[in-house]
Amino acid sequence: MTMPIWLDKRASLTPGRTAIEAGNVQLSFAQLRQQAQGVATKLLNKGLEERAVLACLSESSVALVVLVHSIPYTGACLMPLNTRLTVHELLYQLQDSGCKFLVYSDSYADTAARLKQELNHLTLVSLAELQALSTAAAASRQLLHDVEEQAVYTIMYTSGTTGHPKGVLQSYNNHWSSAVGSMLNLGLSTQDKWLLAVPMFHISGLSILMRSVIYGIAVVIQERFDPKEANEAIMSQGVTVMSVVSNMLVRMLEQLGERRYPQAFRCMLLGGGPAPLPLLETCVEKGIPVVQTYGMTETCSQFATLQPEYMLTKIGSAGKPLFQGELRILQDGQVMSAGEAGEIVVRGPNVTSGYLNQASADSFEQGWLHTGDVGYLDEEGFLYVLDRRKDMLISGGENVYPAEIEAVLMSHPEVLEAGVTSTEHEVWGQSPIAFVVLRQENVVNQEKLLEHCKARLAKYKLPIAIHTVRELPRNAAGKLLRRELTKLLPIT
Repeated sequence: MTMPIWLDKRASLTPGRTAIEAGNVQLSFAQLRQQAQGVATKLLNKGLEERAVLACLSESSVALVVLVHSIPYTGACLMPLNTRLTVHELLYQLQDSGCKFLVYSDSYADTAARLKQELNHLTLVSLAELQALSTAAAASRQLLHDVEEQAVYTIMYTSGTTGHPKGVLQSYNNHWSSAVGSMLNLGLSTQDKWLLAVPMFHISGLSILMRSVIYGIAVVIQERFDPKEANEAIMSQGVTVMSVVSNMLVRMLEQLGERRYPQAFRCMLLGGGPAPLPLLETCVEKGIPVVQTYGMTETCSQFATLQPEYMLTKIGSAGKPLFQGELRILQDGQVMSAGEAGEIVVRGPNVTSGYLNQASADSFEQGWLHTGDVGYLDEEGFLYVLDRRKDMLISGGENVYPAEIEAVLMSHPEVLEAGVTSTEHEVWGQSPIAFVVLRQENVVNQEKLLEHCKARLAKYKLPIAIHTVRELPRNAAGKLLRRELTKLLPIT
């Protein structure tokens, strides 16, 4: 089956509504469509073919939004590139995907040139060039007006925490189902504005652009996250919804101080892994409407989300699957009962069909995606995410979840951030080791933090050392990189 190109349909329904706000730039949906069709025309004239892979290397910008929405008109598929990756890492993704087109912003011109040196067949096109060219040129072939539901719209590589990253295939139907499921859960108002301060090359940022044209709401774009600017957008720019991870929210609360958000702000969508309970409790005290969610690249953003009416009664839960989704907890192939931890397994129309150029038998079974995350369902079917299975450590035969220890450390008033990983132990096999960022230097030492933990954690969960550091390693989306924590250990 086919569906109309979303931007085409939206611009015909509500042409004058604001689509994009970014600094002094404001575009209506009609203007966004005009620019997207113009860019699509230029790409076709440069030789972009249907089903070809077009990579983009750019910071968040209006030009990048236009590029994202130009792709359906061409029949090609878009591969956003993580701007934090090295040339070596980018080369792998370009080669693995068979990419022949790379669109880049001026900030990454040098990187694009280096990639071209390694891949002679690569056609380079700058975003500035696409913007500057006249939109009146005739296309080498006619622009499309509709798309196949199961056609691949985007390819997004996973972070590659072990081995090479995998290209997740995201169809139009995947993105559509994600947007519709989110709307049925969170509701929708024509007054909504979604603040986009997460990278567009991550699914958290890209999915906001999809929702904008499907819902007919404005997106407020900030090139990079800044807690002061994010708070200002909520306080004075009419933002009603924002997507964050825990680290972003912690810093926004610090900057907010004693102030409170206006009543019109209705949803702080919190994802990126288990949220520390102390953070959620602080938000409840300040009246901040935090809605915890669980998702991943493979599910085109959200899969389970807490419904707003349960925010106070189910603190710490990621809610239930979106309308069309199914979720199970498995351990050794058996479905777990309420309260029993196991691997989170999901199925639904927003779940990818697989990975580019890779067999998916290890991850998929009869349509069920094995996420590699650990969690449990309570008696009412609400999901509680414990940790990534690969981050779990076993100490003396007991399962230890770093996220639980991190939450306890962050409940100390002087701890701003915490990260926990494992170290080898002669007796117990593995033991947790912690790293903390303090609100003020030298106000609390390791002994005091350990005493704090002893009152709240079983003995086998206690970190054998707590190191104070200036910052924790995070990826571009703000997620903690636990595998990088040991690099912070002092050299002995």
